[in-house]
Amino acid sequence: MRFFIGFFLTLGFFLIDSSQAIALKYDVCFDCKIQTIKSAIKRAKSGDEIFIHKGTYLESDIEIDKSLKITGEKGSIIDGKNIGTIIAVKADNVEISNLTLKNVGYEHIKDYAAILVHKSNHFVIKNVTMEKVLTGIKIEKSKNGIIANNIIFSGNQSEIIIASGISVWHSSDLKIKNNTVYGMRDGIYFEFVKDSTIENNTAYKNYRYGLHFMFSNNNSYINNDFFENGAGVAVMFSKYIIMKKNKFRNNWGSASYGLLLKEIYDADITENKFFKNTVAIYVEGSTRVNYFKNQFHENGWAIKVAGACYKNIVKKNNFIGNSFDVSYHSNINDNEFSNNYWSSYTGYDLNKDAIGDVPYRPVKLFSFLVARYPESIILHRSLFIDLINFSEKVSPIFTPDNIIDKNPAMREYE
Repeated sequence: MRFFIGFFLTLGFFLIDSSQAIALKYDVCFDCKIQTIKSAIKRAKSGDEIFIHKGTYLESDIEIDKSLKITGEKGSIIDGKNIGTIIAVKADNVEISNLTLKNVGYEHIKDYAAILVHKSNHFVIKNVTMEKVLTGIKIEKSKNGIIANNIIFSGNQSEIIIASGISVWHSSDLKIKNNTVYGMRDGIYFEFVKDSTIENNTAYKNYRYGLHFMFSNNNSYINNDFFENGAGVAVMFSKYIIMKKNKFRNNWGSASYGLLLKEIYDADITENKFFKNTVAIYVEGSTRVNYFKNQFHENGWAIKVAGACYKNIVKKNNFIGNSFDVSYHSNINDNEFSNNYWSSYTGYDLNKDAIGDVPYRPVKLFSFLVARYPESIILHRSLFIDLINFSEKVSPIFTPDNIIDKNPAMREYE
C-alpha cells in the first residue's frame, strides 16, 4: 500500500514539474492582450517565446533578464525614439531574431547600442536590421554566442556620432557570420576577444576601419569582404591569428591600407585578395607571420615593411601590376621570400622548370627614395626612374641586398 501511495505521489510531482516546463508563447500586437514588449517580458518565464507582430513599437531600454526567445514577424519594428539602448540582454540562452531596430540614443559619455549583450552565455542574434544606431551590437564579457545574417548601418553623416557596427569586448567563443555593416566608424571592432570565428561578413564604406581588433588571440577571419573603408583593416597587438580567403579592395587614401599589422605574432595570412589599395599590407613589429598564396593586384605598395619584422615567410604569392611590390625600411632582414610570382620579373628559365634562373630583388631603389622623399613620387614611371632602378639591380648599394627571391615563379599561380 505504501508503495502505491509513494508511486502516485511521485507521479503527481512529475506531472506538476512537466507542466511547469512547457514553454509558453506570448503574442505582442496592438490588438492583443499584451501590447508592449516590456509587458511580455515581465509576464514570461525562462524558456518562453515572445512573438512580435508587424508594426512599429515605440520602446527603449528593454531589458531581457531571463532566458527567452524573441522573434519578430516581417515588418516588426522597434523604434528607440533616440533615447538610449533599445534591447539589453543580461541573461543566458537568449535568442533575438527577425526584427528591425532603429533610432538608438546618443550621448557623449554613453555608448548606446541597438542590442547590448552583457555577461551572457549561449545567445543568438540573427536576421536583425539595425539602422540609425550609435553602436549596432555591443557585447561585453560574454561567450558562446552567434551573431548571424544581420544588417547594420548608421545613416548619420558624421563620424562623431557613430561608433562600431559590431563591438566586442572581453568575450570568447563567438561565431560572427554573414553580417553586412556599412556607414559606421568601424565595421567590426574587437578588444580582448579570443577563440572566435569571423566568417562571410561584408564591411564597406565605414568611416575608419572595416575590421579593427587589438589584444585578441586565437581568432579566425575567413572569407570576409572589406572594401572602400576609410583606413582599411587594422590588426594590432595580437597573436595566433588566421586570416584566410578575405578580400581587401579599393581602400584608398594617404593613411589607408588594405591590412595594417602592428605587433602581430604567429599568424597565417593565406589565400587573400588585395586589389587596388594604397598599401595592401603595412607591417610593423610583426614576427613569425606566414604570407602564403595571396593575390596582390594593382596596389600602390603590395607589402610595406616599416621595421622590427623577423622570421616572416612570403611564399607562393602573386604580385601583379603593383607600383611597388615590396618596400623595406630596415638594415636587418631574416625574412624569407620564396617562389613568388612577380609580374615585373624579367628573368629567364632555360631549364623549363617554371622557376626563374635569375633571382629577383623586389625592393626597388625608387621605393627607397619615395620613403625618404615622398614628393619624388611625381617621377614615377619616368625613364629616369627606370634607369636608376636598373643600375641598382645590377649593383645594389642602397637597397637591402639580402631581400631576394631566389626561386621566382615564372607563371602566375591560380
